[in-house]
Amino acid sequence: MCSNGINTGQFEQMIDQIDDHIKLERRWVHNLAHQAGDAGFSKTDDKLHSAQELLDEVRALLADAKDELEEEAASAPGVTVSLV
Repeated sequence: MCSNGINTGQFEQMIDQIDDHIKLERRWVHNLAHQAGDAGFSKTDDKLHSAQELLDEVRALLADAKDELEEEAASAPGVTVSLV
């Protein structure tokens, strides 16, 4: 669907791709945090867990953005594309 000059389907897919990337990075940070903790680096462990929490917040914001896009696209005037 195209709204206000934006293909919202593609836009949602791009948000999903970013979310997938962040999910992977979160997993790596989580693993590194546990490795640091197991090795006795408690401050590094704490910082990495803090980073993990921030990545969780990023994912939540991306989900919110996707929801807002759907709501705004539903109420936006449609754009008609004609083949000439």
